[in-house]
Amino acid sequence: MTQSRTFARLLVVLGAAVAAMALLSPVASAAEPKPGYTQFKGCPSKAEVPIAAFCQRVNIKSGHFQMGSKTVPIEKPMNLIGGADEFGNFVGGVFPPVPQKVPGGVVGLTGLTWLLELFGSEALTLYATTEIAGIPGNIFTEPKKLPIKVHLTNPSGLLGNNCYVGSVTNPIVLNLQFGTTSPPPPNKPITGVNPEITFDGETNIIHFKGGQLVDNAFAAPGASGCVLTLFGFIPISINGLVNSQSGLPSAAGKNETRQNVDVELTQTETVYGP
Repeated sequence: MTQSRTFARLLVVLGAAVAAMALLSPVASAAEPKPGYTQFKGCPSKAEVPIAAFCQRVNIKSGHFQMGSKTVPIEKPMNLIGGADEFGNFVGGVFPPVPQKVPGGVVGLTGLTWLLELFGSEALTLYATTEIAGIPGNIFTEPKKLPIKVHLTNPSGLLGNNCYVGSVTNPIVLNLQFGTTSPPPPNKPITGVNPEITFDGETNIIHFKGGQLVDNAFAAPGASGCVLTLFGFIPISINGLVNSQSGLPSAAGKNETRQNVDVELTQTETVYGP
């Protein structure tokens, strides 16, 4: 009986993981929005998801993401584009990858200063790309749940292709809000910024401008899949180095993100027609 229950739980977890990946995978046959609504491309149409009622685009313009002892500035805008049913439950969308440059590069991540002599600073540039690792929460409620994983990459391929902090089975779960957080110590409460809300009657789009979403109560797991590949054929696992140098895993109350956002919301039929 115990084995059956364990197996059933594993199937549920696997099913959820597959569903999450399917929901946020770019769909090659996705419908084309009407002219003037191309910013919502990736939001499912009613033809693709019959219960889709709303389209939303969250434009993350700037901010920062701090895990453990490392802080990554958000210098390039990112867009989470998704659809929701009439109750605000997420029904699919896309989060196009946008690599953000990590200060300190591979040397800062690993502490291996001798790499500079072998490769030079340019070849040791490091990028962090946020990827969805689960199904986002209801678009109408706050805090806004967003399960993610962070992909660490290097143009020279020194870290391999699978260096991550977080995964589908062990994600970094953000609970973003415009209000005030309640983190465990040592972090103290921080407050976001409520957006200015306007409605454009011509386009039927509700605009939420100038908001700031915050969270400093999330935990970050340790790194996995990080392999230093020297000369293209000598793989060395460096998960331990990455964790010790970056202060990972990092418990709740020791991390923070601030994200400056503009949000657009409208009905699915507005984007694609009836």
